[in-house]
Amino acid sequence: MKTKKILVAMSGGVDSSVAAFLLKKQGYQVFGITMAFQVTHGSSNDPRLGSTLNDAKRVCEILEIPHQTLELSTEFEREVVKPFIKEYLSGRTPNPCVICNRQIKFGFLFNYAMKNGFDYFATGHYAQIDYINNQFFLRKSQDHSKDQTYFLYNIHREILNRILFPLAHLTKEEVKSLANQLGLLMDEKSESQDICFLPQGGYRDFLKNRSHLDLSGPIINLQGKILGHHEGIYLYTIGQRKGLGLSNSHPLYVVDIDLSQNAVIVGEKKDLQAMALVATQVNFLVDEIPDQEIFAVTRYSQKEHQCTLEKINHEIKVIFYDKLENITPGQSVVWYTREGIVIGGGIIKEVLR
Repeated sequence: MKTKKILVAMSGGVDSSVAAFLLKKQGYQVFGITMAFQVTHGSSNDPRLGSTLNDAKRVCEILEIPHQTLELSTEFEREVVKPFIKEYLSGRTPNPCVICNRQIKFGFLFNYAMKNGFDYFATGHYAQIDYINNQFFLRKSQDHSKDQTYFLYNIHREILNRILFPLAHLTKEEVKSLANQLGLLMDEKSESQDICFLPQGGYRDFLKNRSHLDLSGPIINLQGKILGHHEGIYLYTIGQRKGLGLSNSHPLYVVDIDLSQNAVIVGEKKDLQAMALVATQVNFLVDEIPDQEIFAVTRYSQKEHQCTLEKINHEIKVIFYDKLENITPGQSVVWYTREGIVIGGGIIKEVLR
């Protein structure tokens, strides 16, 4: 029987390295691939992932598997970076990893694998693919503390049958132990949750350098009173308390951003609470919304909250059983069954208080 060929997305980090090792150990014909790109940070083009490429090549040499790079600077700028900037300048807080997974990793890289005769495409994500009643489903990984399905809900459902997640049943500590035994243990930088294309100054400096606009405006309370001024709505996110530069008798938090007024709206902690939201750009990984308990998360690593889903044309209204804080437009909301099956998700468009 012909040995199955698998293309593994290699970042040079612990997880993808161990994923490639496990697949080779299982007898697959394994190939590594790393995407290369440059992102303009302002006045200069800063080549990204130089160390990542070198680490990935080194790992593939140790594992004795072929490695190649795929230049995706144009695609990454168009699909990830520009939408990231646009969302922030529109007063929303985007999650570029969700878009990158759909458009780049499980878009361009996956399509490259299929066009070049590979049987499967694999990554080092902590997630599971289940096969139940002749259908493929995305499920939370066994290590719930490291589960990454929040970032994967938006991939195309029809490709689930060609995806492998070798780390599905391992804990992070087990993966680290394996990497150490193999001499593959990387620096902690490889495990960072930071956005990969941002410079050390973070997203604020990046947006300042890329926008070149005077975006200052008022900071107001819920009654419309001006309390101060900001240098750009993109510098603020829902629930933020620090860095407001306001003097007040009680703590104030960012509770909303009004693009029409170019205003940051602040209030008390209780003003952050909401019972519902509207999600747009919805992606379902099941045929129908299941007639059972549904749980939602509105941020990565957040605990699940029971909810009901109501279809409104092409959008979904999510109604929670209990009040939630810090629901942020631009972030993703992801829905699960009690068993951890990913129902789907969408981008938070509106918070209903």
